[in-house]
Amino acid sequence: MGNVKYIKKVFARELRKEQTPEEAVIWEILRNRQFLNLKFRRQHVIEGFVVDFYCHELRLAIEVDGGVHNNQKDYDGLRQSLIEDKGIRFIRVQNEEVNRDVNILLERIKEYM
Repeated sequence: MGNVKYIKKVFARELRKEQTPEEAVIWEILRNRQFLNLKFRRQHVIEGFVVDFYCHELRLAIEVDGGVHNNQKDYDGLRQSLIEDKGIRFIRVQNEEVNRDVNILLERIKEYM
């Protein structure tokens, strides 16, 4: 089991190196407690799954959905359900929403405070 945990951490590290342009935009706003003094982690492992962003203080995961997610809706739904069963809430945002106006996401995060 320890091996699997290590592999997930390595995978998360690789995802951080290969972030999408939309993830980069969001990360520039959320990193270093720049947004409402909240600590966000990027590509964080929860229950064996990697979420794009996570704030422990709010118990809030943020997923940025691009084209790949159109082909894995069942998997994403199951994954989200398993994580939510641990008391973690989710915000899902589409790439197009981030590109149009990232402030919409920031307003949605504020609703969880």
